[in-house]
Amino acid sequence: MQHSQEFEITRVQSHDSLVARDVIATEEPLEIRIGFRAAAGREEKNVSITMRTPGNDEELAAGFLFTEGILKSPAEIIEIWHRSPPVPGSDLRNVIRVDLVDDALVDLERLERHFYTTSSCGVCGKASIDALRVQTSYTAAIAESNFMIGPDNVSSLARKLEKKQEIFGKTGGLHASGLFDASGEISVAREDVGRHNAMDKLIGRLFLDDNLPAAEHGIVVSGRTSFELVQKVAMAGVPMLVAVGAPSSLAIDIAREFGITLVGFLRDGRFNIYSAKQRIKI
Repeated sequence: MQHSQEFEITRVQSHDSLVARDVIATEEPLEIRIGFRAAAGREEKNVSITMRTPGNDEELAAGFLFTEGILKSPAEIIEIWHRSPPVPGSDLRNVIRVDLVDDALVDLERLERHFYTTSSCGVCGKASIDALRVQTSYTAAIAESNFMIGPDNVSSLARKLEKKQEIFGKTGGLHASGLFDASGEISVAREDVGRHNAMDKLIGRLFLDDNLPAAEHGIVVSGRTSFELVQKVAMAGVPMLVAVGAPSSLAIDIAREFGITLVGFLRDGRFNIYSAKQRIKI
């Protein structure tokens, strides 16, 4: 998969310029389709188009379908496969299909909400305000979680996440999400040009491995926190979300609603706690 590409550029410094090569993160569309049993037999339906960095597409598709409430269990999936031939001139495959078991309960009404997501916004094109809210089965798992972490371990997360960002190190143009434990160690990390895609890839990996809820872990993200990222964390049954950047007001409201510990402005050994501060041993 082409995670990055080289472009010829003009680099300007003071009054001088030179021609150079720059490594740029790849952004390509991915169309997510599902195959399912209907009254007339097997059908295929387009669910979403998302702009993403190629790689871990299976995790992205599974994570998206789970965090949007379309899938409940990995047992509902028969297989995930690239539906399209390679894009001419590259090895990119930009259509992926998730085949579901015959007795999977497909919410056709939810599928009619015409998802369209860009790398900067995970909710563009949803047909109603109601479609923005999701319902998690893991509210109790979050409330009953015994997860706690010390402030020094929280402070170390940004540096540790950056070390996991192989493509970011080359391009400077990707977001990341990482799963961490109480010692502050990051076990799984995923990158993408979109914040929500990086989160879906990470949660998709946990979902496919049947490791949800992840109630004894937290997730750290490289950018700011939107309400949608908090909702995805809630869907995964994760009790803590740590961000290098700022949260939005609605992100704070949703975190408080679900009892999720929300941390922002993580930098230089400092951070702000916006909700459920009891999980950080101050």
